[in-house]
Amino acid sequence: MGVEYVLTPKLRRELKKPLGILVKGSFSETMNELMELVARDGPPLIISVGDTVSRNLHQHGLHPRLTIIDNKCMRKSIREIELPAEKIIRVHNPQGTLTSEAIAAVQDAIESKQSVEIIVEGEEDLLTLVAALYAPENAFVVYGQPHEGIVVVKTTSTKKAEIAAIFRAMKKARKTK
Repeated sequence: MGVEYVLTPKLRRELKKPLGILVKGSFSETMNELMELVARDGPPLIISVGDTVSRNLHQHGLHPRLTIIDNKCMRKSIREIELPAEKIIRVHNPQGTLTSEAIAAVQDAIESKQSVEIIVEGEEDLLTLVAALYAPENAFVVYGQPHEGIVVVKTTSTKKAEIAAIFRAMKKARKTK
């Protein structure tokens, strides 16, 4: 399955800004605040993107139904973490791209009633956009913001429209025959 979208330099800069609520603090502080947000909003689905944030959610008893990891932390390989999941899917998704394989895996996992872990060979960061676009209304997509804390994206219709605009701004990969 091929590359569908490629991140442009302009979007790369823009996407460094949090897509949702930035929760600053230590692992413990961010998890406590996230647990309060979950208790208050009761999201129908929680999705985590990134190894450190996913591990922290599971360790604090917040078990995302979809976990997306790449066995890297700050782009450095780490030992594979074992997280509870009923189904594990492995996909290829090179850095700065979105492949049709990875997009389909996220869509299928969101539709599944099972807990799913997607392990990405390449980079998982941009799959945050896919998860937020296809998650049900008011779901939480949680990812790490390096050296600051975590970001909680609540998937409202406004947020989904914002993310759809990002997809339109991404460079569509050329199809080769």
